[in-house]
Amino acid sequence: MEARVNFTKMHGAGNDYIYVDARTDDRDWYSLARAVSDRHTGIGADGLIILLPSNAADLRMRMFNADGSEAEMCGNGIRCFVRFALEEKAIGSALEVVKVETAVGVLSVTPIWEGGRMTRASVDMGSPRLRPADVPMALAGDGPIKDYALTLSDTSNDTRVEVTAVSMGNPHAVAFLQQDVAEFPLHEIGPQVEVHPMFAKRVNFEIVNVIDPGHVKVRVWERGSGLTMACGTGACAVAVIGRLKRLTGDNVKVSLPGGDLSISWPGSGEVIMEGPVEEVFEGEWRD
Repeated sequence: MEARVNFTKMHGAGNDYIYVDARTDDRDWYSLARAVSDRHTGIGADGLIILLPSNAADLRMRMFNADGSEAEMCGNGIRCFVRFALEEKAIGSALEVVKVETAVGVLSVTPIWEGGRMTRASVDMGSPRLRPADVPMALAGDGPIKDYALTLSDTSNDTRVEVTAVSMGNPHAVAFLQQDVAEFPLHEIGPQVEVHPMFAKRVNFEIVNVIDPGHVKVRVWERGSGLTMACGTGACAVAVIGRLKRLTGDNVKVSLPGGDLSISWPGSGEVIMEGPVEEVFEGEWRD
């Protein structure tokens, strides 16, 4: 019997996902994520996000990368997730703050309305985790934040990339460059950083140019999805590392290929991210 799945495609700053209401459905989400995400034979997306009931919050979100692997969190995805939940009537529009259960705990999302429609959202992304064990990295100790030079032996010239690692619930390796990020061969270097043995659960890789203390330009190689137009947790990771390195201030605009995100972090406590929400189209997927 042919299986049918209703879906909505949405994006936040170009980071696009397929959204499915799974409150009364159960299936092989890993396989479905691979199928719908394929940009040649599927719908085309960076992954799949499903809506589930929660005993700990208003809603529960599960997120799958384009390769079918399950990820802990998605900053752009969680903003769109709340709008999807509103349109599916899983929550009411009277909620000023929506509590979302994720694999890294319950996060608070504040919808921002314009003309009676949710067009943006602010998200309390929680506190960054800076210990090597929390990233996780194959390093001992709980010392201060450090830079690590990765040798990428699979590349022709044994390229070395200096990164600083942080977890925003999922792992990130951030590299600040003098070279224009637009000219950096991220499609070649990104896959090598992602699977470097230093990172036990693979890693997201961000490359950064500092325009000024309030503005950075970023490109992302996302674990399990490859080159992406944006990454919300990645933007937060960049802002945290930039602030700790005294390269950026408390508030920074992160410009990504798909658009801008606003990140606030005063050097301790929670990271606050704000960004856009866009619906692309709705449809029905048939297996």
